[in-house]
Amino acid sequence: EVQLAESGGGLVQAGGSLTLSCAASQITFDEYAIGWFRQAPGKAREGPLCITDGGGRTSYADSVKGRVFISRDNAKKTVALRVNNLGPQDTAVYYCAALWALTAPQAMGIPGDKWDYWGQGTRVTVSS
Repeated sequence: EVQLAESGGGLVQAGGSLTLSCAASQITFDEYAIGWFRQAPGKAREGPLCITDGGGRTSYADSVKGRVFISRDNAKKTVALRVNNLGPQDTAVYYCAALWALTAPQAMGIPGDKWDYWGQGTRVTVSS
């Protein structure tokens, strides 16, 4: 059974930075694009915020470009999300998801309900 597990969430002060991690198991990791989504309290899910594909290419949503960075380690089957200059608008549950066989630019156009696998999420709370 494919599993994605997010970690690294918590309470962070505004202006700070945070790195989240997504660890995958039971998956041919380099065949999947891995993306990050988030859902703020009372709002619809947003994303993909950013994506990395098996070849290491990355794509970012305009809303987070320059402030968010994604990286992956195919050997460890992990993807990291670094968010800088956090603000209250970043308070959300962050999810990683996997999508088979697309490149990062291709996957940016795919809505979340079409993605193949999801993690349980990790909560980030930004205090002002």
